[in-house]
Amino acid sequence: MDALTTFRLFAADPLVARSNISRKPEISREVQYYSENIGSIKSIDDLMANQRIYSFVMRAYGLEDMTYAKAFIRTILEEGIDDTSSLANRLSDSRYSDMAEDFNFNRYESTTTTFERVNTGTIDRFYQQQVELEAGSQNNGARLAIYFQRKSEEIEDAFSILADSALLKFVQTSFGLPVQMSFQSLDKQAEMINQRLDIEDLSDPEFMDGLLNRFLVSWDVANPDTVNIPPLILAPRGVQGISQDLLMSLQNLKSTR
Repeated sequence: MDALTTFRLFAADPLVARSNISRKPEISREVQYYSENIGSIKSIDDLMANQRIYSFVMRAYGLEDMTYAKAFIRTILEEGIDDTSSLANRLSDSRYSDMAEDFNFNRYESTTTTFERVNTGTIDRFYQQQVELEAGSQNNGARLAIYFQRKSEEIEDAFSILADSALLKFVQTSFGLPVQMSFQSLDKQAEMINQRLDIEDLSDPEFMDGLLNRFLVSWDVANPDTVNIPPLILAPRGVQGISQDLLMSLQNLKSTR
């Protein structure tokens, strides 16, 4: 299914999309287990010892690919966010600081898991991640669009986009920015983005609708082998990638700027 159609199916009624996901047995079992057992987690040690709860949390914050890195995640949680020099605060990826803020055992100790953000809040995050994964299983372009729509309110400047490979992919595809831009300095890359996108426009619903449509059409044009392309109103744009070297260089972006 093409990206435009897939996105509309999932975005037209998010509650229906979530309901469909929640009825999947493998999803409902994990949510039920988390809901019934998160209250027993009183410390970072407890969280790390319960693999099922730990994995659920990692999936909820979109960090499932880092589930294996327990020592790294333990450092994130142990250092917390109250110290500006903590690892979570130094990393440009906000997913880590979001998790450290919600699971702030340093500040709240054994009461950490009594708060709504750790209970229903984390479950809501989990469902959203599963919706995006489901959309991606049908068309990855649709997943990128849903992700960009969700994260757009958190984008502060061009460096926020450069620090997130999915956001950068969305912008590169929308505006035909070349993959070779990753060989430029970060300031130069930010300038290239700013020449094409006014970050303040992302708060305008009408602008966002137009940008999402532009991306989705561009994605479908660039992936003709997987879709039947309908008549288009936008010129084709190429899909561009992202250098792994760029992702590595961005990890300390906050602390160097």
